[in-house]
Amino acid sequence: MRAQVSLSHEGGNETLTADFILSGLFPNMKYVSILIYTTILIYLAAVAGNLILLLLIWVDPRLHTPMYFLLSQLSLVDLALISSTVPKMVMNFFSGRKNITRLACGTQIFFFFTFGGAECILLTLMAYDRYVAVCNPLRYAVIMNHRVCLQMAILSWIAGILASTAHTSYTMNLPICRSREIHHFFCEMPAIMKISCKDTSTYELVVFVMGVAFIIIPFGLIMASYTFIFLTVVCMKPLQGRNKALATCSSHLTVVSFYLGPCVYMYMMPGSSHSPEQEQAVSVFCTVLTPMLNPLIYSLRNKDVVGAFQKVLRKRPVSKQNTKISQ
Repeated sequence: MRAQVSLSHEGGNETLTADFILSGLFPNMKYVSILIYTTILIYLAAVAGNLILLLLIWVDPRLHTPMYFLLSQLSLVDLALISSTVPKMVMNFFSGRKNITRLACGTQIFFFFTFGGAECILLTLMAYDRYVAVCNPLRYAVIMNHRVCLQMAILSWIAGILASTAHTSYTMNLPICRSREIHHFFCEMPAIMKISCKDTSTYELVVFVMGVAFIIIPFGLIMASYTFIFLTVVCMKPLQGRNKALATCSSHLTVVSFYLGPCVYMYMMPGSSHSPEQEQAVSVFCTVLTPMLNPLIYSLRNKDVVGAFQKVLRKRPVSKQNTKISQ
């Protein structure tokens, strides 16, 4: 039996143990194994899709543009985000163990918020890139130069790390006075706050303010960018250019709604307003489904990406055919 130490605390008796307990993905569900196997397939599809997109952007010179550079950063974030939660959940399910060490829990929170925060900033910067491309095309190469793109990527990662450090340091120092079972499939901050014996109402206000900085303000900037884009596109005379701009922008808006929408529900509303099952459902959508859908959304509706994929598939046969002709 795991050693336990009982300490007196302001809010009651705090039980200190080596590990937390993760309840898992919808533990009360009758056929949870089907859900786990489905999650594994989604995880593999997400990894494959994002890796293929990264490969295409790397090998095709036509995709060496600011838009695809930022998209490659988004794919990296999605790969890291889904890998920070799903593998541990699957390992616990097949091993029958539900424990996670305090260090591993803190690490999971840190990486989850790092990648989540970076994605919010990246989505905003991608909207700005589209704004410059559509509304100020003559200066696009000057404004979105290589140095600026690099600074954008660094900014998104640093912002995610700073926000994550604040959340992780607070969450992992919360006193736990009741059961150490986290009603979630990974170490999620709202779930840990619910099992703490400390009054977290003040910190919920801090979380709300952070949500404004990383969710509401980015969403407002994204919508402002697309408002200007829409007004510019409406005035475009060439129908082909208008359709291309709308297709690219609609793909990005779809990703934004899929990611920021659930984040508003999770971090902008009081924890008491949603149940553990609702929190898990939203988390599955944000951390599992969205990383799988992003490469599909950006590739299926993007002729440049589809063309790059077809080019890779045709590369060997074409080279062989050219060799025969030359002979």
